[in-house]
Amino acid sequence: MRTSVLGVVLLAALLGTAGNAHAQQTVKIGIILPYSGQFSDTSDQLDNGIKLYMKEHGDTVAGKKIEVIRKDSGGSPDAAKRLGQELVVRERVDILAGFSLSPDAAAVANLSAEAKKFMVIMTATTSTLTEKSPYIARTSQTLGQNCESLGIWAYKNGVKRLYTLVSDYAPGYDAEDAIQRTFKEAGGNIVGSVRVPLANPDFSPFVQRVKDANPDGIFVFVPSGAQPPALAKAMLERGLVPQNIKVMGQGEVSDESTLKTMGDAALGTISAFHYDYNHPSAKNKEFVAAYNAEFKRNPNFFSIGGYDGMHLIYEALKKTGGKADGDSLVAAAKGMSWESPRGPVLIDPQTRDIVQTIYIRRVEKVGNDLVNVEIEKFDNVKDPVKARANN
Repeated sequence: MRTSVLGVVLLAALLGTAGNAHAQQTVKIGIILPYSGQFSDTSDQLDNGIKLYMKEHGDTVAGKKIEVIRKDSGGSPDAAKRLGQELVVRERVDILAGFSLSPDAAAVANLSAEAKKFMVIMTATTSTLTEKSPYIARTSQTLGQNCESLGIWAYKNGVKRLYTLVSDYAPGYDAEDAIQRTFKEAGGNIVGSVRVPLANPDFSPFVQRVKDANPDGIFVFVPSGAQPPALAKAMLERGLVPQNIKVMGQGEVSDESTLKTMGDAALGTISAFHYDYNHPSAKNKEFVAAYNAEFKRNPNFFSIGGYDGMHLIYEALKKTGGKADGDSLVAAAKGMSWESPRGPVLIDPQTRDIVQTIYIRRVEKVGNDLVNVEIEKFDNVKDPVKARANN
């Protein structure tokens, strides 16, 4: 792996001299996302955030023209790695960005480190990703931020016996560990846990295990896309709805598609998340209105990850005076703060993860619509995994 990456970097250096004059006038951003396959809609949402930011702020920063080159990983880490190499060697990009899936981000991280390319993770959530390259910054979230906050809230609000159901991959393990840690520390009892295959089409047998354990709370985590509605359908069929059990999760458990599947049965669902289009700030109302006008749909957390990711890139380029080398950009990104549509955010200068507010929300009916209503919040939440390691 290391020999292969180093070979790519050396070749890129040899080829790069021919494009230096052009590079001085242009900053190239290579976007890697699964534009095809089961995660295509989530990629569209993230890319919409990128497009909206550029429409609002133009395509020139610090005297440099911004050029975006998009590549489709199809959800394959091997493809993401190959595309990352093509972007560095053939396209001579200055910045790597996108990465809605943690396996894709992990596959490209070594390339970022060896080629010294600034890399902005706009959605992928696995805590360890920023440790894989000193040039990575993240504008999305880590699962620990949401799930540890939720574990604290759950015990304080009457859940004593909890069952966890998560997808069987790295983000699922992060989510499982995070909520179990703080829930048990608070005094709660984990009565069972199950990990579901990532490409699982049928949640029925796993949901039945939960029902048989008879907990008073269930925490669920599956990746966005087709799976949350499918899980919601299985839970609905077996009566595991908020009227009978405390249903909790990240934002996926109560996103628009899931709420459409469950209807009024979703009332009372609890989630911990960093963004929702119903967040009642003036800045978010402006963002949602602009997004609706441009794309005829509501933004989600993928959208805000792309939007804030471009903000980080633009502001870093302003601070460097247009210098786009990895060392200059990551130095500019560290400690940067701004008012996002989600609320105040900061790039942790130590970990390069985002520090943000985590909102506890409950599904309620407002008029004829099911919406996530904020009922509590945790301010200035860092990635707890790294926070413990640094203390």
